[in-house]
Amino acid sequence: MRAKSISLVLLAVLVTGCAGSQSGQPQAGDTRFVAGDGKMQVFEAADRKPAPAVEGPTLDGGTASLAAHKGKVVVINFWASWCAPCRAEAPVLKEVAAETKAGGVEFIGVDFKDRKADALAFERTEGTGYPSIYDQPGKVALAFQGTVPPAAIPSTLIIDKQGRIAARALGAVRYTDLKNAVLKVRDE
Repeated sequence: MRAKSISLVLLAVLVTGCAGSQSGQPQAGDTRFVAGDGKMQVFEAADRKPAPAVEGPTLDGGTASLAAHKGKVVVINFWASWCAPCRAEAPVLKEVAAETKAGGVEFIGVDFKDRKADALAFERTEGTGYPSIYDQPGKVALAFQGTVPPAAIPSTLIIDKQGRIAARALGAVRYTDLKNAVLKVRDE
C-alpha cells in the first residue's frame, strides 16, 4: 500500500507542474511557475483582445511571426524541454497541427526559459512539424501578460482570423479539447 501511495504522489508531482532537475531550471514547488488544468477556454468574439506582435528566431535558424499568418487561425504553444507536462502534450499538439493544417490552421511553438541544445533535442524527439521561436528570456510570453501568466507553462492560445485571442489553455491540453476549440474558431 505504501509503494502505491508513493507512486501516486510522484505521479501527482509530474502531472501538476513543471519540475526539472537541470541547474537553473525551475524545481518542484517553485512558485514562479503556474500549473493549470489544461481546460480550453474559448472567449466570446465581443470579448476578444488583439494578440500582440509575435516574432522571433526559430530553433532551426529561421524566423516565425504571427503576422506571416494574417487571416488564418494560429495556435501558439508555450513550452520548454524541462517541462514534464510539455512533453506529455507534445503528441497532442503534433496530431492536431497535422489534422488541421489543410484547413488553414497554423501552429507556432514558443520555447522559453530553456537551453537551446535541450530545446533542439526536444524538437528532434517530438518531431512537431511546426516552427518554434527560441525565446529564452521569455519576451514573447511577457507580451501576453494579462491573458497568460508569464509563469504558466505549458500554455496554449488560439488566435482567430482577425488576430484576436480566441481561446487559451493553461496546462497540458487534451486532444479533444484542443481540436474542438481550433475547429470552432476556424469555422466562425
